[in-house]
Amino acid sequence: MHVHTGDNAVPPIHGTDLGDTLEDLESVHAGIDLIRDGLRLLALSRHDLNQTQVLLATLVGSPDSTDVLGALAHLIARLTNPDSNPCLRSLPLDQQKEATHQGWLTAHHLTDPDLRTSTSTACAALDQ
Repeated sequence: MHVHTGDNAVPPIHGTDLGDTLEDLESVHAGIDLIRDGLRLLALSRHDLNQTQVLLATLVGSPDSTDVLGALAHLIARLTNPDSNPCLRSLPLDQQKEATHQGWLTAHHLTDPDLRTSTSTACAALDQ
């Protein structure tokens, strides 16, 4: 991918891993489309170093998981729990328990502070 553009413009995301992923997620749900729009806006906007650091920390750089990845982790736990997602209550109890357990495991893994180390290190590398 050629990243040096005229007048130092932000390069397009079409044909990149991010662009392809966003295309693949189209029309799953209105909420996912809003997330896609937000991610596309973040990717195509010009940022200064301070904004970039804040965005990195906000996306997946908070050691206590108060970031976007942490929010996704908690959403997954919510969607896999029949107490908060009534459609799961129609499933047999063993399936409900398995879904809840797997959602909990996913949230546990996605809130692991070790997942944030690389992003935190990238933030620190941007300090001037």
